[in-house]
Amino acid sequence: MTSLLLLRTLPLLRNGFLNHRHQVSIAAAGFLSHRRRLWCALADKPQFQGDDSRAEASAAAMKSPSPVDDSWRYEDPDYRKWKNLEAEILRDIEPIALLAKDILHSDRYLDGERLEFEDEKIVMEKLLAYHPYSKDKIGCGLDFIMVDRHPQFRHSRCLFVVRTDGGWIDFSYQKCLRAYVRDRYPSHAERFIREHFKRASS
Repeated sequence: MTSLLLLRTLPLLRNGFLNHRHQVSIAAAGFLSHRRRLWCALADKPQFQGDDSRAEASAAAMKSPSPVDDSWRYEDPDYRKWKNLEAEILRDIEPIALLAKDILHSDRYLDGERLEFEDEKIVMEKLLAYHPYSKDKIGCGLDFIMVDRHPQFRHSRCLFVVRTDGGWIDFSYQKCLRAYVRDRYPSHAERFIREHFKRASS
């Protein structure tokens, strides 16, 4: 009799157990879903770690205006005038600056090699002529321009004036460009040099 009752109630118990497991799995899924929503919500907020430098960098990034926010400055006629003039100066000096960089940093010329005629002519007219001490650099007379290692900083290359007496001396193309900008755009030269040249102090 008891075994008969057990046999009859077994399917009911099994169904009840399965329903209970189903309800538990639904509750667990709901709990996990809630936790996932909570994690997503937390991920959307800025996280400040224990590292102060990272927190300060994040705060600074949040405070610094985005490039889009800067557009209001174009309403200021002085700022707009400066940006237009800045673009004009860049267009003016960019070709000779790119040529100088190409001569010094590409493999077109070996160390100690004389510049080709066209390059030499442009460097003499557009760069060396504006160097603040061009007369001292040329000295007794200019024979040719070459590219070679800097005598003190052997990792870097620079342009050299080779004089008619066989002597040679280096010159900085950036000094030439700065002098050119000062000569052609005197009222805005210092601001341009400060913003576009690394070693503006020299």
